[in-house]
Amino acid sequence: MNAAEQYVAAAYLVVLVLVLTYVLIIATKLQRLERTLDDVSSTKGATPDEPAPEEQTRPAASARRHRGGVEAQTR
Repeated sequence: MNAAEQYVAAAYLVVLVLVLTYVLIIATKLQRLERTLDDVSSTKGATPDEPAPEEQTRPAASARRHRGGVEAQTR
């Protein structure tokens, strides 16, 4: 192999390491998200039909956006 081929092989190796690192980071985040989701879904007293206490006190995102749009139009 000449010098140019070695540089190309090294570049491919670097790209491969970067892609594998990215996949590892995403897999770690996915595992953490799944654990959090399991924790949230297993909370006592929460049913799919009944919103969590935090959700009861805050208006829905669509309602907040709608109110913002109305305020912007009335000014």
